[in-house]
Amino acid sequence: MTNEGASEPTGSLMDDLYREIILDHYRAPRNRGDIESPTCSADGSNPLCGDQVHVAVDLTDDRIESIRFSGEGCSISQASTSMMTEHVLGLDGLSTRMAIKQFQSLMLNGEPPENSKLGDSEALAGVAKFPARVKCALLGWKTLEQALDREHNAPVTTDERERQDG
Repeated sequence: MTNEGASEPTGSLMDDLYREIILDHYRAPRNRGDIESPTCSADGSNPLCGDQVHVAVDLTDDRIESIRFSGEGCSISQASTSMMTEHVLGLDGLSTRMAIKQFQSLMLNGEPPENSKLGDSEALAGVAKFPARVKCALLGWKTLEQALDREHNAPVTTDERERQDG
């Protein structure tokens, strides 16, 4: 099978495209900043590599009207969080939670679930090959999930030792 007439890049061209998307979100993050009086917010951290993120959300009628993030960390964590904010902006709670589950599946399986539309976030599929980096990619998404579960006030962490009850 040849690539003659193929409309999409393959192999290393696709890897290069994905790398550029990730670097673009890292260098020029979307929705970076804070919301003065958010409906909900949460803080997350990945102690293994020092990633930290704060996600603030303004909900109107269960729809994400505004979302902002701040923090520091590796290119994967910051780019993933930027991509997440773009993707969920305007979604209702159910659709947002579905997107979070789809992204978690992407990180587990290395490919997007059938019929999912994760936008630029799909560029992170290759991260699934590197378990330590999966935590970086998931941090912003898990922090958003925590923000939406407003009744939980504990900080989000990717360190299982800190999440164990006992």
